[in-house]
Amino acid sequence: MAKNKVLSITEIEDGVKRLLSKNSGDDFITQFLALYDIPKTSITRAKSKFDKGGPFIIKNKLHYEEIEGDVVIAIDAIAQSIKEQKSKPRYILVNDYSDIAAIDTKTHETLNISIEELPANADFFLAWNGIEKADYQAENPADRKAAERFAKLYDVVAKDNPDANEHAFNLFLIRVLFLLFAEDTGIMNKGSFTNVLKTRTLEDGSNFNEVIKELFAILDINELARSGKDEWLLEFPYVNGKLFGEPHVVLNFSKVSRELLIEAGELLNWNEINPDILGAMIQSVASAEDRHVAGMHYTSVPNIMKVIKPLFLDDLTEAFETLKLRSEENELKDITEKTRNYNKTIIINELSALLTRISNIKFLDPASGSGNFLIIAYKEIRRLEIKILQLLGDLQNNDTMPLSVIHLGNFNGIELDDFAHEVARLSLWIAEHQMNKELEEAIPGTIAELLPLKDAGNIVCANSLRIDWNEVLPHKEDDEVYIMGNPPYLGYSLQNDEQKQDMKLLFDGVLNYKRIDYISGWFYKAGLFMETYKKIKGAFVSTNSINQGEQVALLWKTLLEYYQIFFAYPSFKWNNNAKNNAGVIVSIIGFESLDASDSSKWLFNNESMKLVESINAYLADAPNVIVEKQSSSISKLPKITNGSRPIDGGHLIISSEDFPQLIGDNPELIPYVKKMLGSKEFINGLERYALWITDSEYPHIKDNQYVQKVTSLVKDFRLSGGNSAKSVADRPWSFFLRNEYIEAVKRFHTKYQNNKLMMSILVPRVSSENRKYIPMGFVDENTIISDSAYAIYDADVWVLALLESRMHTIWVQAVSGKLKNDYRYSGNLAYNTFPIQNLSTQRKNEMARVMTEILDLREYEGGTLADLYNKDTMPESLRKKHEELDGIVDRAYQQRPFESDEDRLGTLLKLYQEMTTND
Repeated sequence: MAKNKVLSITEIEDGVKRLLSKNSGDDFITQFLALYDIPKTSITRAKSKFDKGGPFIIKNKLHYEEIEGDVVIAIDAIAQSIKEQKSKPRYILVNDYSDIAAIDTKTHETLNISIEELPANADFFLAWNGIEKADYQAENPADRKAAERFAKLYDVVAKDNPDANEHAFNLFLIRVLFLLFAEDTGIMNKGSFTNVLKTRTLEDGSNFNEVIKELFAILDINELARSGKDEWLLEFPYVNGKLFGEPHVVLNFSKVSRELLIEAGELLNWNEINPDILGAMIQSVASAEDRHVAGMHYTSVPNIMKVIKPLFLDDLTEAFETLKLRSEENELKDITEKTRNYNKTIIINELSALLTRISNIKFLDPASGSGNFLIIAYKEIRRLEIKILQLLGDLQNNDTMPLSVIHLGNFNGIELDDFAHEVARLSLWIAEHQMNKELEEAIPGTIAELLPLKDAGNIVCANSLRIDWNEVLPHKEDDEVYIMGNPPYLGYSLQNDEQKQDMKLLFDGVLNYKRIDYISGWFYKAGLFMETYKKIKGAFVSTNSINQGEQVALLWKTLLEYYQIFFAYPSFKWNNNAKNNAGVIVSIIGFESLDASDSSKWLFNNESMKLVESINAYLADAPNVIVEKQSSSISKLPKITNGSRPIDGGHLIISSEDFPQLIGDNPELIPYVKKMLGSKEFINGLERYALWITDSEYPHIKDNQYVQKVTSLVKDFRLSGGNSAKSVADRPWSFFLRNEYIEAVKRFHTKYQNNKLMMSILVPRVSSENRKYIPMGFVDENTIISDSAYAIYDADVWVLALLESRMHTIWVQAVSGKLKNDYRYSGNLAYNTFPIQNLSTQRKNEMARVMTEILDLREYEGGTLADLYNKDTMPESLRKKHEELDGIVDRAYQQRPFESDEDRLGTLLKLYQEMTTND
């Protein structure tokens, strides 16, 4: 039986509201429970007993009674009566159809409300849906509900206005958001906006537009100029701030959109909503395709803190904490009062200087979206200001009420999307109001009114890669400026025509922009912006791909001419609270002027941090060396080559299912069919085969009907293909790329003159991130290595041992790049650049011995390489044997054990620099 759909909290709230409007009487409890994840059979069974006069009881879930009298007294009596029961209901619920009381027997929380308030309190019963309150609160339910309701409203109004002007439509929604927030937070009278919608608009929404137009107009008129206006309009204050300056453009409204707007006011407590959630609202209302095109990712507060703390906040906080400690020590020191007062004066002056400093700092988010970074930065600066003001008040012993000196005008942003840019301005106003309230609570007597709105954040609606950032944020050479943000991530293959043009205009003549990610444009623009202003620092959340593989050589040679990296979080996976959660692999990169030589450099890893000498383009503690493709191994390792490539339309390939019948019907083909393995087949233990006919063999088998059919299909496919395919159309029995394999076999048998089979190493091009080592192995000459893998023909066992070491895996991870977050192997960039020197015969023999034991263990343990090398399922015996091999290879670089993989990478990069510099 299919499960009932589990409703979201907003759907439950709407359902409860409809239920109460029906006055459903005896059916109340059954219809109420039907909104939650409770089996219908349980509800029906309890209803049959309830109808006979007993309480409504569902084991472990509910004890419900309808009474006449005081619901609190009644619920206390029920709680006492079931006190000794071993199996208690999760909730006790009492209803007199005027008031409702409830107890959560697990958390001991209680509910005592009028029945009209039940929709807004529907989340009290979410344990029925398997959601505990602690988990729900951790997700910030107010934010989540607001996002869901806003998405629904957006969809309905958009559907009613398919041809609306985009800016006018966006502006309407922004104004609504502001009014909903204002009526719940004391900026305006409680419920004033929602009450107007309920009392002055018709139920069908036909006059909604006229009422909204009048309301929006009055909000932009100073109280002194409102002569002759209707009384109901005079209740609303003057807003200013240009939020209501533009005339309202006519929109269509319906009964549904009117109801949704009223519900947004009635069912949500906007006082609990964080302004940064408006970023999640953007994603709630934008389609998945729009987000993909824009590369948009909503940034959660903890991840924003990872950016702003090392960028500027830690430094400012430390400056304050140092002064606070000095102040405390000054009071405790055994010194004269004169000296104490002298020290106090110095501390006061330095605190005042710090206050002046933070009031003058300028911030720029050049991909601001809905303003998350600017909002959090503003809040943290205001919180630091409050601490400074409190300490100054204590030291100065005066009753003067301080005012904030932090101005929204110092918070600048650039955003291409009109709606997001308007949300950012609104969010900063909301953040200002919230911080004014925090100031009032921290320093009683302080009064800071939001209205009329003064300055807003300077959020410019423009293409960040085409506008001059100096126009957005004019500044002097000595100004303290911080750039921050989370620019779009799109890889080069996913960019649309306009984005490709952005990159061309920015990079043409500078570097090969066609192979780098879209986010690279922001890193480069930051460099240009910083070129003549040495006090600017910046940090971006970035896709980790720009610090891996070929993009490092393409991009960072140029970037490191403008700045150096002074802190970084290497690759980590993160999620957020947006409606469509964007789980991506990111890095955080902090950069500063090349002249800032005295600054400390920090590498962060989860919650740990490490002071390092330098951070290079691979986000490693190593010199600024950039690994570039090599045509042969710098360490004199045997040649690596691409596997054989068919270009055949699949016609030369034989599946494992078709193989038995093919050979059964055509036994003469046995000498001409080989097993064929690529990365996927090798790692997952899959089998397939291929027709492999040499030029000299073809005349002997060309009359076979199967061969005739296959070669005809291959020829047609190649003739209809590109130049490469057409070049071998006259040899349809043969693979396109095969000569490396054929020549290797010839050399091997010429060398040994016996029946021994050539053994070659198969190196997968792509391997899962969920492995500590990349599974590689030997295949004999009767197996074709396909072009989805690399081949090292006629290879020694010690070579495989070296490639299976942790040292090599770390190198691949850093310099070869990744596909999503999987290992992506590159012969020219990983294998040929891998640095190792002076491997003695004894060490090679030791490596070969342990590698042979590893191969034996693979056979002994059984299963696919995917299972054997999964981090969670890797057999302990295999793990320990690999660690033994790691120790042997590690000691080829240094005798002391490596502290970490980062330590390994740093050593490898330094050796690479030495080896390539000498060359």
